[in-house]
Amino acid sequence: MQALTKKRPIEKQVEVRFRGTPENVIKLRRMAQTLKVKDITEWELEEKDFYTIEEVFPEMAWNSGGVSIRGGRGKEGLTQKQLAELTGIAQHHISEMENGKRSIGKETAKKLAAVLNVDYRTFL
Repeated sequence: MQALTKKRPIEKQVEVRFRGTPENVIKLRRMAQTLKVKDITEWELEEKDFYTIEEVFPEMAWNSGGVSIRGGRGKEGLTQKQLAELTGIAQHHISEMENGKRSIGKETAKKLAAVLNVDYRTFL
């Protein structure tokens, strides 16, 4: 027997962003005005609307290299074991670097950067 599930509310508003040539963006803004859609560039932003990276990701304050490795692995869809095989770095060393227990040297950063397709200075 199927159980009743909670019905999720439907969003009343959505945010849409476009990127393109200035001419096309102007056309989109005009179209939005005819549809009576509010242009978010008109919104007044206050200082409280902005956060530092440390406020959003507290771990970045003390372990930015490890967070960057973890993020790079996620972006490339790699496990620690796969990254270890591709770089020649022991898997437990990658784990220690991600958790801030091992420092990341320049040569290690270059190996990681080559596999994760980023600049090596990201990890330093």
